[in-house]
Amino acid sequence: MRLILFGAPGVGKGTQARLITELRGIPQVSTGDILRAHIKQDTPFGRKVRQFTDQGNLVPDELILDIIRERLGQADCAHGYILDGFPRTVIQAEGLDKLLGELKSGLTAVVALAVSDDEIVHRLSGRRVCSNCGEVYNAQLEPVPAKCRVCGQDAIVQRKDDTEETIRHRLEVFNSQTVPLLKYYERQGLLRRIDGNRPVAEVQAELLELLA
Repeated sequence: MRLILFGAPGVGKGTQARLITELRGIPQVSTGDILRAHIKQDTPFGRKVRQFTDQGNLVPDELILDIIRERLGQADCAHGYILDGFPRTVIQAEGLDKLLGELKSGLTAVVALAVSDDEIVHRLSGRRVCSNCGEVYNAQLEPVPAKCRVCGQDAIVQRKDDTEETIRHRLEVFNSQTVPLLKYYERQGLLRRIDGNRPVAEVQAELLELLA
C-alpha cells in the first residue's frame, strides 16, 4: 500500500497514519516530523527550513523532494508507506510522480480528510508538544501536565506555528496552493474523500473500509 493522506494542518492526518501503521506494518513518512528533527538538531538544513516554517510558509519544493527521495529509498519503505504532509503543491506531486516512475511503483490511493477552518483553528490553538520527545497534548481535551508523560521533562510548549494568527495564515497558504492537488489526483482516479469532523474512531473505520 502506497498511500497519501491529504488535508490541511490539524485535520488528523498524523493520527490516522499512525493507526494504519500499527495495523498494516508500513511506515508513516511525515515530512513535518523530518523537518522538525532537522530544526531541533539545528542542522544547516534545519536552519534553512526554519526561515519558512516560523512564518507559516511552505518549504520550497526542491528541498522537500530531496527529503522524500532519500526517505523512500530506505529499506522499510520497500513494501509500502503512508505519505503524511506531502505533496503540498502540484509541482511536488509532479516531482513525486517522476520519482515513483524511477522507482517503478505507483500510488494506491490519495485520501482527503476534510475539516472546517474554524475547527482546525480550535484544534491547533490548543495543541502543545514536548520539545524534547515530540509527545502531543491538547489543552482543550485534557489538562496539560507540568512534565511530559513520556520522557518526564519540563519541556511542554506551544509551537510557534500553532498560534491562531499563524494557523489562519497556514490555512490561506493551504487553500491557495494545495487544494489544486484534489483536482490533480481526481483526474488520475486516485482521490477518495472522508469527512474528518467526526471522532477519530469513525474516521478510522471509514478509512479502513475504503482501503480494504
